[in-house]
Amino acid sequence: MGGQGTILASDVLVNVGLAGGYQAKQAEVHGMSQRGGSVTSHVRWGEVVYSPIVGPGEVDVLIAFEKVEAMRVVQQLRAGALALVNLEAIEPVTVTSGSQLYPDDDHLRQVFTQVTKDALYVDGPAIATALGNTKVTNVVLLGALAARLQSLQWTGADLTTERWLEVIMERVPAKYAELNRQALLAGQKAATEGQLCLPCLPVRPH
Repeated sequence: MGGQGTILASDVLVNVGLAGGYQAKQAEVHGMSQRGGSVTSHVRWGEVVYSPIVGPGEVDVLIAFEKVEAMRVVQQLRAGALALVNLEAIEPVTVTSGSQLYPDDDHLRQVFTQVTKDALYVDGPAIATALGNTKVTNVVLLGALAARLQSLQWTGADLTTERWLEVIMERVPAKYAELNRQALLAGQKAATEGQLCLPCLPVRPH
């Protein structure tokens, strides 16, 4: 959704890929993001990358910043893909008006289980709130992803914590640098220590 830091997250991802020795490209579909609508970002890493757009059934890694938005794009994932879902609900007007129900967490889990067993559910807002600023939820999710990719040892690329921090520090105001550093580390800790929710689920290797 607009305002959740999707663009910053995709900018960090493409530059971490470049710093790790890949070719990397990105593209965004902003839609009505300024009014709270969906924002979809595509980032592709590879030895050779011709286009950033990832087709249906081709996504290796999904980061979703809102639960219903996650379910809307689940068909984009390849079987067994890594999915990180932020446990935040932003209810549309159809829900707040009472004409529709917001899907519960059990339904969310069922939807993703049909596609992958490697789905991680991160209570990003709670972690960011504990740090004092909910606006770093996006960096918390990046931290969880950083930990997961390090555990998978993706093709030996330089995806160390220091690399992620260098890229993030170049893209946030200096006065928020320490907050974002803490957010990345907190996301990593949540992923590596099993502090993930719905209910607490183990980190599953491929």
